[in-house]
Amino acid sequence: MQLKRVVVTGLGALSPIGNDAQTFWQNLLEGKSGAADITKFDASDFKTRFACEVKDFEPLNFIDKKEMRRLDTFSQYALVCSDEAIADARLNDKSIDKDRVGVIWSSGIGGLLTFQEQIEAYSKRKEAGKNTARFNPFFIPKMILDIASGHISIKHGFRGPNFAVVSACASSTNALIDAFNYIRLGKADAFVVGGSEAPVTAAGVGGFSAMKALSSRNDSPETASRPFDLNRDGFVLGEGAGAIILEEYEHAKKRGVPIYAEMVGGGMSADGYHITAPHPEGLGARNVMLNALDDANMSINDIDYINVHGTSTPLGDISEAKAIKQVFGEAAYQLNISSTKSMTGHLLGAAGAVEALASILSVKNDIVPPTINHFTDDPTFDVQLNFTFNKSQKRLVRAAISNTFGFGGHNASVIFKKIES
Repeated sequence: MQLKRVVVTGLGALSPIGNDAQTFWQNLLEGKSGAADITKFDASDFKTRFACEVKDFEPLNFIDKKEMRRLDTFSQYALVCSDEAIADARLNDKSIDKDRVGVIWSSGIGGLLTFQEQIEAYSKRKEAGKNTARFNPFFIPKMILDIASGHISIKHGFRGPNFAVVSACASSTNALIDAFNYIRLGKADAFVVGGSEAPVTAAGVGGFSAMKALSSRNDSPETASRPFDLNRDGFVLGEGAGAIILEEYEHAKKRGVPIYAEMVGGGMSADGYHITAPHPEGLGARNVMLNALDDANMSINDIDYINVHGTSTPLGDISEAKAIKQVFGEAAYQLNISSTKSMTGHLLGAAGAVEALASILSVKNDIVPPTINHFTDDPTFDVQLNFTFNKSQKRLVRAAISNTFGFGGHNASVIFKKIES
């Protein structure tokens, strides 16, 4: 069967460095850090006291007060961010067959704040000798991570396939791959795809800190996320959302909507190694990029940019750099490589969508955002590789790979290229 082409027609972002796609993109190019002291709770007793929070976001500017009672923060982010992408793609036009528009929305954790608040309230009631059986009736609907896709479809009347994907930090990349496959098989005309995460809570920061996964550079939060730097000491927790409208090419062309790029392939793999540590030789990362290239029917010489997972952890960065060398060989020296997590922090289940968005805009605009906070070379890495340190670089970007790797050894990569008529 002839597979259909899949293109990007809408973008939305709600991030630590911008509350819409355009602001996010401009701040990426300028190398702005979203890291600062935590304001969402008192973190003074915590080993890590900073994060990349969404800033100046007032949900009541977008969501009815009554509806807010039903929404965890991650669902608020999902609704606002997806609204931007839907408007960008004009996906609410009367000509749209909403039976053929789906939503695949992801999160690594879901309603963490709701869960934390309900358990805290339960414990307080128990300590006070009060009735402990009282729970908020919205507790479960607010917490479950598939609820965001439900809210998006209900608001806009989209009646196509609707579900959530969870594969830790690879979640929203896996969501993109699922939507891509549905469209190219002719089972839908368009999808709202993305991810949202709101983990900057006492439980989130405490949990990741206990794993020794977070940077503890409290004296300089804005320089804490430093992928591929000798003195990297862990990732910076981030929050927010990214939304992408994927659409069948002829459907988009008929509607006359602008097209950002074409999605041409997706790959998945597992490390099969450890619940949190990457394979030391980067075997899962190698395989996932090879799988994406094979799916796209592309060669290593077709790729100009890799938006790497690049979390700023001692082991993860090494593993991914090894994988790139294994896949690309001598062609690796012609690539631009950058980690936008150096600016946004790690958005967990939303990272894939946010970083795919950065990759799409790089392809469209022929510019690569930087890996900021590089101060000291790490001799572990091949210094001839171009990690796009500290400053954006203009270049022809014919195609880009976006990598995401999650706890449990889940790996996913997607490829976007310039649109050809």
